[in-house]
Amino acid sequence: MIKVAIIGASGYTGVELSRILCNHPHVTLTAATSRQYAGQPLSEVFPNLRGKVDLVCENLSTDEIAERSDVVFTAVPHKTAMDIVPQLLEAGKKVVDLSADYRLRDLATYENWYQPHSSSSYLAEAIYGLPERYRDDISKARLVANPGCYPTSIILALAPLLERGAIDSRTIIADSKSGTSGAGRSAAVGTLFCEVADGFRPYKVAGTHRHTPEIEQELSCAAKTDITVSFTPHLLPISRGILSTIYAELQPDFDAEKIGAIYKQAYESETFVRVLPHNSLPATQYVRGSNFCDLGFAIDTRTNRIVVVSAIDNIVKGAAGQAVQNMNIMLGLEEDAGLAGAPFFP
Repeated sequence: MIKVAIIGASGYTGVELSRILCNHPHVTLTAATSRQYAGQPLSEVFPNLRGKVDLVCENLSTDEIAERSDVVFTAVPHKTAMDIVPQLLEAGKKVVDLSADYRLRDLATYENWYQPHSSSSYLAEAIYGLPERYRDDISKARLVANPGCYPTSIILALAPLLERGAIDSRTIIADSKSGTSGAGRSAAVGTLFCEVADGFRPYKVAGTHRHTPEIEQELSCAAKTDITVSFTPHLLPISRGILSTIYAELQPDFDAEKIGAIYKQAYESETFVRVLPHNSLPATQYVRGSNFCDLGFAIDTRTNRIVVVSAIDNIVKGAAGQAVQNMNIMLGLEEDAGLAGAPFFP
């Protein structure tokens, strides 16, 4: 069995990784770190893991983690990851990093949106972990930068259209909504029940959300030209899920039939992208708890715009599930190992 460790096991991404990995046929979870809950069984911190995970949370050094593992998931905030990952790589471990520290290829862009980078020499090596785009590179990687949740939903929706020149790249508007688990598990007034329930609001508008450069980086790669998007995230009063509604002007000679053919060609062999029939649109409740991204589209002939809608579970395909998918590819395992379950419903 392949030995796997989770650094930062006490957040929502950490518990989701534990839930997926405890049912994985080829791995065993050998370490779960948490400073806050050190000494407590992980199944007491997260009772949903009772009878499934018998690990105790520990505050381990990087060397101790390396001794116990073959693969490490770093489910920690940006800045924290960049100080840990180099030591793990030097110890010969494969790493899937779920922070933002290695997602952006340009150092200046990263430092403009985040902070100074202490291990920028690894940016060129890190592979952006969107399997539907970079599977071959991921299979040879020792460091994979797991994508953000909003970028996953938007890139999968738009990249095939940009590659085929089906839309005017200057007209892209991405309107996205996320459940509150996307804000993490730490207590904050803005995500308290009474602040969120029965409400719906935007946040970090006008290009100020830190996922913006990640989205633009990957869409620019697909289009082979620099792209700027209008991206507005919103907070939904639900625990998990992302729905992105994306607008762009169609280029001449592209209609519903041609758009459908583009999506079919891009995703017909992809296990985790489900393209819906024309005018059949996704919803978060049909991907909940799964690693699926559901895609649908409609064409507004009055305005000559395409409306593409994507739905993912933000802590599965948007985080932990995609991380396990990446690990499977890195290790040469079946890509859906541990991820083959149907979505939760209702």
